[in-house]
Amino acid sequence: MKRAYIETYGCQMNISDSELIAGILAEQGFVATDKPDDADVILVNTCAIRDHAEQRVIGRVGQLQQYRREGALIGVTGCMAQRMGESLLGRAGGVDLVMGPDAYRQLPDKLEEVAAKRTPARSLPLAFGSHAPQQPRGLTVLGFDPHENYEGVAAKRISTVSAWVPIQRGCNYRCTYCIVPYVRGDEKNRDPLAILDEVRALAQDGVPEVTLLGQTVNSYEHGGWDFPRLLREVARVDGIRRVRFISPHPNDFTRELVEVMATEPAVCKQLHLPVQSGHNRTLKRMLRRYTVEEYLEKIAWVREAMPHVALSTDVIVAFPGETDEEYEGTLELMRSVRYDDAFLYKYSERDGTPATRLPRDQFVPDEVGQARLERLIATHRAIQAEIYAAEVGRIEEVLVEKEGRRGGLQGRTESNKVVTFEGPVELIGGFAEVRLSSTSGATFSGELVGALAAA
Repeated sequence: MKRAYIETYGCQMNISDSELIAGILAEQGFVATDKPDDADVILVNTCAIRDHAEQRVIGRVGQLQQYRREGALIGVTGCMAQRMGESLLGRAGGVDLVMGPDAYRQLPDKLEEVAAKRTPARSLPLAFGSHAPQQPRGLTVLGFDPHENYEGVAAKRISTVSAWVPIQRGCNYRCTYCIVPYVRGDEKNRDPLAILDEVRALAQDGVPEVTLLGQTVNSYEHGGWDFPRLLREVARVDGIRRVRFISPHPNDFTRELVEVMATEPAVCKQLHLPVQSGHNRTLKRMLRRYTVEEYLEKIAWVREAMPHVALSTDVIVAFPGETDEEYEGTLELMRSVRYDDAFLYKYSERDGTPATRLPRDQFVPDEVGQARLERLIATHRAIQAEIYAAEVGRIEEVLVEKEGRRGGLQGRTESNKVVTFEGPVELIGGFAEVRLSSTSGATFSGELVGALAAA
């Protein structure tokens, strides 16, 4: 029996890809394990958005070398694999397989090939787990397939409560700071009927919540279908009680999409809309293709249609050339919009992206960038604490996801806020009414009011 262990770094798309990888391996007889010391194959599925994420992976590969010496194969997959390619093979001790995001169907065959190289006289099951194997140079499988959407692959889901449903791979935007188009290729949209079949199957399996995934999810188009139409049809699938989507691009955010969000009961009244900067000059240099005024107009559409919508965003500070005045514009936007949540970063230089070709004297000193980030985080947290404090005392419908780390149960409200509360484990996978009794400023503690009947 072949055992596979997968570690995932990065965004929701990486998590979804790990589920695809697990499904592909399961079809070939691999059994999942949650411990690397039990594994014949160890895969590290990676992100390339920021240098920090890549350094973590390299450090982790070094830690995993003890299992490689004992016979396990180590592979690095995903965005970092596509970006760094063959150079990863000798990093941190050694890697047997480097594979980009469009090549996962080849994974079982390539593992067989690597195992045969390490112990040529043995078949795959015997090669895995053998001691003191030969360790010749590994394999790299890179490049893009313009048609690969992994249709027909049965993902091995991490959760039975909430499911990621990728509807799009790659990206046609070329934001100057972003590596994604160069590691995931151009935008590819799945057949809407295949997406709906997948959602129906999830509903039949008792999964009540789905999240539609895409790099710029609302740019989705396929054979006369656009994203608002797809979202509406998914929201009307019997058995699905909550639908989310991530991450939309402000350019493709329309009044029609707002109307679907506002009128379809299953679509969560929660929106993650990345802004990246609060100043037009920086947005132009980032090639974001909208202005602050246009972004705020779309936020106004959303709040007019859904006054209690929960908003979140992404922001990058210290982009090359960002002045103090431009940074202050970002702070002002944060104060104006008042996001429920925000993912805040300092600019991370990525080789191969257009921003790296800007004059070096425009790059913001690291200590200045760090100070800007810390001030932005403090500003956001103060706003978030006020928003959360105002919600204490409400009774919310919570989808119960799992047991809490410190006991009790953990779930999420429609607005995607985490709540922990005491209750029977039989509630996991269902909905409960919970009174929000207190907040830490980022999560809630609650009191169970009662269980809710299934839809």
